[in-house]
Amino acid sequence: MMSGENSESNIESTVNAVTNLVEAIPIYQDAVQPAAKEIGKALGTVAKTVNVALAPVSALVWGYDRIKDFVDNKVTEKLSGVPEENIVTPPPHVAGPALESLRYTGSIDELKELYANLLASSMNSETTQNAHPSFVEIIKQLSPDEAKLLTVFLHASSEPIITIRNNREDNSGGRDQFRHFSDIGDRVECGDYSKIPNYLDNLCRLGLLEIPENYALIGDGMYNRLEENAVVKVIVEHVNKTEGRRAEINHKTVLVTGLGRQFIDTCVKDHRSFRG
Repeated sequence: MMSGENSESNIESTVNAVTNLVEAIPIYQDAVQPAAKEIGKALGTVAKTVNVALAPVSALVWGYDRIKDFVDNKVTEKLSGVPEENIVTPPPHVAGPALESLRYTGSIDELKELYANLLASSMNSETTQNAHPSFVEIIKQLSPDEAKLLTVFLHASSEPIITIRNNREDNSGGRDQFRHFSDIGDRVECGDYSKIPNYLDNLCRLGLLEIPENYALIGDGMYNRLEENAVVKVIVEHVNKTEGRRAEINHKTVLVTGLGRQFIDTCVKDHRSFRG
């Protein structure tokens, strides 16, 4: 983040550059110089506003001392049950980027927990091979809510979801009224339930989950709780009340990929209870 002093210095340089340009073309000086001064004033005002807006963020950026405390306390706690002879130096291409990323995510509890588990896994000789270097980049692309959603799959490899279709009554076409409806957000207390479909899309994009076409879970009542959900009933009722439209509920499934299982076991699983 740019400090207030550096920001003002840059603005001053910009103003000077504009002024010098005006002085280099005297014929336009009277017309342009007032405009240059106004630009300088505007830039100065914006800079102050930007600095005020960024001040809380700068306070959240971790320095070396806070990262060291994190390792000394949080990661040590994760490794408390590991035999001392099993604690090894972590691969630098995993630990280095992970520690660097903590500078910007250390204040977010859900992501900090993922990094702690990743580092602990990379420092245990029995699990270090599972600490893939791509996991740092994956964590960087997760929101706190998405980190919460992954905890649902700690002991499950699949979850039912449904898509509510808004079809024409003559079966000539239709569209998705609500994609990837699930109640997993309720179970992990997500901050924004309306974003669950987007969260699932992102987790699929990252290769942790997948939603295959024409794949549904088999078993009595697997989708009952979703179909009976109050939100689903409201959406279905709304579609069916629209002239010429008919609601259709499609059963789908979220599956954990091979990479997703490795990531969950390495970064989501609490390594305080890990015993190989």
